[in-house]
Amino acid sequence: MQTQPTASHFINGQYVEDTAGEEIPVIYPATGEVIATLHAATPAIIEQALTAARTAQKEWAGWSGTERGRVLRRASEIMRERNHDLSVLETYDTGKPYQETSVADATSGADALEYFGGLAGAITGEHIQLGDDFVYTRREPLGVCVGIGAWNYPTQIACWKGAPALACGNTMVFKPSETTPLCALKVAEILVEAGAPAGVYNVVQGYGAVGAALITDPRVDKVSLTGSVPTGKKVYAAAAEGMRHVTMELGGKSPLVIFDDADLENAVSGAILGNFYSSGQVCSNGTRVFVQKGIKEAFLARLTERLKGVKMGDPQDPEVNFGPMVSERQRDIVEGFIAKGKDEGARLVTGGNRVDRDGFFLEPTVFADVTDDMTIATDEIFGPVMSVLDFETEEEVLTRANATEFGLAAGVFTADLTRAHRMVAGFEAGTCYINTYNDAPVEAPFGGSKLSGVGRENSKAAIEHYSQIKGVYVRMGDMEAPF
Repeated sequence: MQTQPTASHFINGQYVEDTAGEEIPVIYPATGEVIATLHAATPAIIEQALTAARTAQKEWAGWSGTERGRVLRRASEIMRERNHDLSVLETYDTGKPYQETSVADATSGADALEYFGGLAGAITGEHIQLGDDFVYTRREPLGVCVGIGAWNYPTQIACWKGAPALACGNTMVFKPSETTPLCALKVAEILVEAGAPAGVYNVVQGYGAVGAALITDPRVDKVSLTGSVPTGKKVYAAAAEGMRHVTMELGGKSPLVIFDDADLENAVSGAILGNFYSSGQVCSNGTRVFVQKGIKEAFLARLTERLKGVKMGDPQDPEVNFGPMVSERQRDIVEGFIAKGKDEGARLVTGGNRVDRDGFFLEPTVFADVTDDMTIATDEIFGPVMSVLDFETEEEVLTRANATEFGLAAGVFTADLTRAHRMVAGFEAGTCYINTYNDAPVEAPFGGSKLSGVGRENSKAAIEHYSQIKGVYVRMGDMEAPF
């Protein structure tokens, strides 16, 4: 396997280039250098991809689920064998440390391919007896699916969308984020190597216009987006014009509630993972950390101590555990939020500065004495900024935790398990955690409520979103009619 993909697009089983498309510079976030230049899909490339997906879909749907699953499982094995190369590429694409990408990115993609590969043969209908008559159902693919990826987990998202889509007999055209365009091409390459027919999984590059062309094409039956809420609203509306199926995995401003009986070390670990993993660029992050007053100062002291373990540097160095922001623009956005936190009266506990080195590095930043109406407590930042808020009672903190238009995730740390279950029952969020944060195994459903999204990724629930039921009534006797 070559570490770098060899062209901008992967269509109908091979790499394809069209240099007439707008240039997409690939910038390594750790240095700011341009490491590759791709080209956005032209109308001809989009046409080629959709034609390939449409043509391949009937053949692919005609395979048995077990046969399709075999391809997905083989692809997962190839991904695991090449985990090192794929992790290096992911680090070049995103800037995330190799220490992280080597255990959380291609491995997670491989998990999805393996899980849905195992499930593919079990995607069945049911039999419903009605006296002598009966109904049977068929679970059928939707057709051509379009996946729109985000820049924080390019390999994982390409697989989280592709694996259930392909398991159900659909084909896919995937558009990665223009910020991280490289990794999905390797996923497509590996699927073909594993035996997927040409055209089953295609990758095209581009900015918003390419995404818009894909999601409004009449040949497209389903759109799955991972992205921001404003983008999600636009994509959902565009998909609705053609009554297309949708999955929307959008952003959040998720609460992480820490009661004073919580194990302090575990609670600090959860807050670190829920705010600073991937340099804070995770949609489900628990960025509103509500700490009960009894342990507030102990929590802040231990957190500050633990943050001394941050090691920045070349993300390809396995010793480095904290990487840059994905882009200069994202760093600037996060710096704007840090300035607002200071201006609005939050107490800066640690961090808040750029790092004096090449690339788009920002220190992990913690604000305390944050109030619910501060900008850093209401808006999604998508960077390494934690807001710590005080609370006194369970009832109060639940009300405040839910006082947001978002509803992606929520977590609670407490030694009182009845309280833990009360809290998660009360959280208005699709993905919840007790005494942990941000675990996302493929066996568990992932997704949000309120403005944070529609539908679920992963688990058996994803099959519902990439297939449809056909009901067939079978009459065994004579048919009556009024005349």
